[in-house]
Amino acid sequence: MDINRQDAITTTLPGAPRWLRAVLIMDRAGSSWYIGLGFLFAPLLVVLDPWPPLVTAAWIAIGVFGLWLGILGIFMATGLALILKSGHTVPEEYWRSVFEDLPPAR
Repeated sequence: MDINRQDAITTTLPGAPRWLRAVLIMDRAGSSWYIGLGFLFAPLLVVLDPWPPLVTAAWIAIGVFGLWLGILGIFMATGLALILKSGHTVPEEYWRSVFEDLPPAR
């Protein structure tokens, strides 16, 4: 597919809110960080165990980050619902523009 055509699809998707692409990208990046840091969270709690205020701060940080991902999920669902409500579908090129590491469509 032509790069200019792909750019046009990502910026002019009918019925799509302008913020949807940014929300999808932030949700993808945030989720991958959340999962990756989850593997380090348990050892961190073991190290911080002698200091209860630091354990509390760690739990608050992971909770706030999880809440942020939940809010992004609500925005993502809302944006995709607005597209479907307008009677359009999300083309494959749009998804490929969000997930840049996917191979090009055939």
